[in-house]
Amino acid sequence: MPDTLVVGLDVGGTSTRASVLTLDGHRVGTGRAGGGNPTSHGAERAAAELLTALRAALTDLDPTRVAAGTIGLAGAARLLADPQGRVAFDRAWHDAGLRCPYTVHGDALVAYASGTAAPDGTILIAGTGAITAQVHDLRLDRIADGHGWLLGDAGSGFWLGREAVRRLLADLDAGRGLGALATTVLTELLGSAEIAPRARDTVDATIQAVTRRPPVDLARLAPLVVDAAERGDEVATALISQAAAHLSTSVSRIRPAGAVTPLVLGGGLLTADTPLAAAVRVEIARHWPDAPLRTAGDGAAAAAWLAARELPETTDPAALHARLFPVG
Repeated sequence: MPDTLVVGLDVGGTSTRASVLTLDGHRVGTGRAGGGNPTSHGAERAAAELLTALRAALTDLDPTRVAAGTIGLAGAARLLADPQGRVAFDRAWHDAGLRCPYTVHGDALVAYASGTAAPDGTILIAGTGAITAQVHDLRLDRIADGHGWLLGDAGSGFWLGREAVRRLLADLDAGRGLGALATTVLTELLGSAEIAPRARDTVDATIQAVTRRPPVDLARLAPLVVDAAERGDEVATALISQAAAHLSTSVSRIRPAGAVTPLVLGGGLLTADTPLAAAVRVEIARHWPDAPLRTAGDGAAAAAWLAARELPETTDPAALHARLFPVG
């Protein structure tokens, strides 16, 4: 049916993106709104952002042409288990003029689908947090890490930021001169790299600057580590190597040695051209030399593809995926 459309949404803590596709792979609508994750923002606000993104994506389109939809978000299981949250999302869906059903998937599956159409493989995500998931028949199977900043997320943006501050504090305790990374981190936290005559005063001020903010906010220091590593700072380079080892270890927990299924890298630290992405690629090649390595792409389009592949009219899901996400 040439008039049939599908909708996909990639819902995150800071933004919500929607994409409308035809079944031959043409993107006919896109929309963007603020953070729509109900865990972060509550069900009502999240649903309002969802509706904003949907309305923008469906501008000048007849929503009754949409035959299926997929919503990808972190904590999908929590939404599905929360009647209030699901009612709010149902209402937003209906208010956008949509009358078709929709499916909710975790953001890890959507990220995986944005990198490959293969039914089985692995997704490794490193952004503010870090998580690895094994995918079987395009469903999340086993999961490693994703335990949050307090208990896990090793190798994530939070981990890099925390470790950078720890090394800064160790240098201040020992009375050592500050290297490039420590100087940059101290300036970011206190507004100046000047050390008080009594170094302990600077230590206390640094601790206060960190603890006054939400712990996960340490992730904002991760770009400083990446930049310092690009300039050859030894401490930053060592942190990048340790982060890559942590992420590789996370994958090893659930991915068999020598597996040849695709491995997709997602999250801001691994999809951009960063030293961490390069180091992780080296680790992956060492442990799984024959595995196709892919990079996650447009999550909203991937969510729409997941919706399309469930329709009987989509006779070749792999070909549709290739049109949406050309490789090479």
